[in-house]
Amino acid sequence: MGVLALIAALFMASCAGDERQTSDAARTMRVVYGADASDYGILHLPPGDGPFPVVVMIHGGGWVQQQGLDYFEPLADSIASAGAAVWNIEYRRVGGAGGWPATLADVDDAVDAVAGPVQEEAGGRLDLGRVFVAGHSAGGHLAAWAVGRHTLPPGAPGHRPEVRLQGAVIMAGVFELSLAVEHGHDRFVGGLLGGSPKQFPGRYAVASPTEHLPVGVPVIALHGSADSVVLPEQSSGYVDAATKAGDPARLQILDGVGHADFGDVDGRAWREARQAIMRLVNG
Repeated sequence: MGVLALIAALFMASCAGDERQTSDAARTMRVVYGADASDYGILHLPPGDGPFPVVVMIHGGGWVQQQGLDYFEPLADSIASAGAAVWNIEYRRVGGAGGWPATLADVDDAVDAVAGPVQEEAGGRLDLGRVFVAGHSAGGHLAAWAVGRHTLPPGAPGHRPEVRLQGAVIMAGVFELSLAVEHGHDRFVGGLLGGSPKQFPGRYAVASPTEHLPVGVPVIALHGSADSVVLPEQSSGYVDAATKAGDPARLQILDGVGHADFGDVDGRAWREARQAIMRLVNG
């Protein structure tokens, strides 16, 4: 390569901004979907022209400000490498500007942004008829809530979704918020909803995915048998209620797996979750 050509190549690379791109790796870019500093996500686009199915990924961390989307980035990369676009979202959280109803409203806006600024940034490469969601822990709760937004009553955050999710994979998720309070995790749930079930029964009804069945699409719940943070009964109870309501829900208990294991991109828990996500995406 000549000197002028080399200089030109280096100049083009320096102008790439927030987008990182190679011919054989996912292109990664930051996209803003709202006015708050937390209203953004990282879009991962596989190589090629698409159209690509989309996996909206929602991180956990007790809905609190201290935990962000960074630990989900390696997981997002691994999904993009398998051929699906990934929209790894941030959202307002407790201790910042989040809580009721802002956290739920942000998730609703972030999902709907797939048809707006995310699709624009992707250059029209997203298949809006194949949008799915996956989440872990508190993010699993938000993912399960998001997949059932269309069942919510008028006035509830998210009750008129623009993007209908076609399925969900939930890792160690919180499906019944009142049950979580009863088992000692009220510090987190109460922070999200502003108080106890007795104080705010309406908020708990809106925010609990088990209260909005059937959702009409597949939901796969994975849970570790050794999870001491979110009880496996959260997943088994949801799947039991969902199947009784006529939904194609499925439970997968992973023997010996703990709560945080799903965040290890090289571990068994994520390997099982990734396989479940790609089976769902590929039909």
